[in-house]
Amino acid sequence: MKYPDYRVALDLSPRRLRIVFNEQVVADSERTLIVRETAHDPIYYFPRDDVRMEWMERTDHRTYCPFKGEASYWTLHSGDRTAENAAWSYEDPFEEVAGLAEYVTFYRHAVDGWHESDPDS
Repeated sequence: MKYPDYRVALDLSPRRLRIVFNEQVVADSERTLIVRETAHDPIYYFPRDDVRMEWMERTDHRTYCPFKGEASYWTLHSGDRTAENAAWSYEDPFEEVAGLAEYVTFYRHAVDGWHESDPDS
């Protein structure tokens, strides 16, 4: 193992999460993953089926993580507002985190709000 002290854990969140941008719900899910990674704050990833992907435009921007693989980015459009490279996804992640393949996450600073509630709220 190349990095024996480094961990990336994927867990289902018990909460319903919503993302709002330009007064519109961009993502709404009871099936988010919490990704807990050594030396990083936890991040919520949303199933693509629960994201308004039609408001997203793929960009040429890419980053590489030695623990997850290459990330693809999207710019978010809603009404007259745009948030460039606001979301990213590991479309072909490493085998150890294969569960991320159909998920997308957002930079908190790029959207107007993250809302967390009990699943039936």
